Amino acid sequence: MRVGQERTGANAKSGKPAKNSRRRPIGPRYGAHRSKPAQSAAATAPVGLLPRELAVDLVTAVLHQGHALDEAIARGFASARYADLEARDRALARQIAATTLRYARPLQALLDQRLDKPLHQRYARVSAILLSAAAQLCRIGTPPHAAISLAVEQTRLARGARHLDKLVNAVLRGLVRDAVSLSDEPATVRSAFPGWMWRRWVQNFSEDTAQAIAAASLNEAALDLTVKSDPLVWAERLGGVALATGTVRLVAGGRIEDLEGFATGAWWVQDAAAALPARLLNVPADSAIEIADLCAAPGGKTTLLAANGARVTAVDVSADRLSRLSSNLERLGLSAELIEADVATWSPGRQFDAVLLDAPCTATGTIRRHPDIPHLKREGDIVGLADLQAKLLSNAARLVRPGGQLVYCTCSLEPEEGEAQVAAFLEEHREFEVSAIKAGESGVEAHWITSEGYVRTLPGFTPALMQNSPALRDTAGVPQGMDGFFIARLQRSRNPE
Repeated sequence: MRVGQERTGANAKSGKPAKNSRRRPIGPRYGAHRSKPAQSAAATAPVGLLPRELAVDLVTAVLHQGHALDEAIARGFASARYADLEARDRALARQIAATTLRYARPLQALLDQRLDKPLHQRYARVSAILLSAAAQLCRIGTPPHAAISLAVEQTRLARGARHLDKLVNAVLRGLVRDAVSLSDEPATVRSAFPGWMWRRWVQNFSEDTAQAIAAASLNEAALDLTVKSDPLVWAERLGGVALATGTVRLVAGGRIEDLEGFATGAWWVQDAAAALPARLLNVPADSAIEIADLCAAPGGKTTLLAANGARVTAVDVSADRLSRLSSNLERLGLSAELIEADVATWSPGRQFDAVLLDAPCTATGTIRRHPDIPHLKREGDIVGLADLQAKLLSNAARLVRPGGQLVYCTCSLEPEEGEAQVAAFLEEHREFEVSAIKAGESGVEAHWITSEGYVRTLPGFTPALMQNSPALRDTAGVPQGMDGFFIARLQRSRNPE
């Protein structure tokens, strides 16, 4: 099946369906597998097979079932089939799945050149097997014998697809024979994104900037931590660097739970850009001001505000996400009032010194962390999300005390969800004005600031190092990039409306 497009009728080269074969839908289990003995799956499977099966499950869930990658990972890790996978095998599955999703479009083009006809949609799992094996061969550098033999074995295990094993073998061997690889050439980078996304980036920024956004979005994100205090000390302890924004940046790898400070609640994972909205509220330490964090889950901003001493009311529509936020607060030894409510209509009967609204958006600034976004988002989503953001902003405005602040942010690169959204809000709410963000505040750099005084970070930006930051122990250098964010800080007039 071609990436991003449903196929309905053609057979694969030398892979016609067997007579009397029945079409079976790919369900929540991402396709059935042969039954295994009662013995552990990890103990009986060929070496390397199970992590690749998990990777194919994840790719299938995103490309053929429309599930978010994070949800698919959580489901996969919780399943009995992968219960005994070691941490390194889970990491391998993540790597294969993420790389496959990042380069799915150009990889599919390479495969299409070697197929007389696209695979029928009933062979969605085989399509995912081919894609993930191609990613291993053309980007990850997996030894060909391992990638190919295991892909063939996966095909034999896939329901109703055993007869396609020779096809899979031939196509993948063809890639190796022709020494095919995916370069980082501009044309390849562009082809990894849907046309509408690329066109908008060129239109809203420039072609050079669009190219930089696309290239950065294909890179693995760094591991960023927000610490309760002493970023220089924690950077030294963890072998990372301290960024001028106050974030500790590490080279990703290993289990987060095994890092010093996790068990004692000294820090939490949060991208450097995602921490900026809470930092730009300028909450004085131990100030005990009252802040409403709207659309709060997963809670990185809530925890940062609470760590600075604010009295935080965290509001989110999802009970499950609030439950995870509660667990995080408990681990960190912090507290906040958690409320399950629709932020568009929430009316607590009181106002706050500050309100932070991290609104739902297309999240096009976070593709480094969420490579499923180019496959799940559509250009038409922008209009509906912008309408929702306007409703959320309007209600948020009513919650701000005279003289208080409202910080609005999204992790989108689309102006309808950022600059244009705030411009329309200010036209309707004359009691608010822009509280311009200045270079140097919370490590914000001058080129991140728009002419209106907003912050606009791009995936290719990297914060400077904090003065006296330790050097990164890994000789590869400091990982580059940050999430693309839009942040506006607004002030409400002290005069009665």
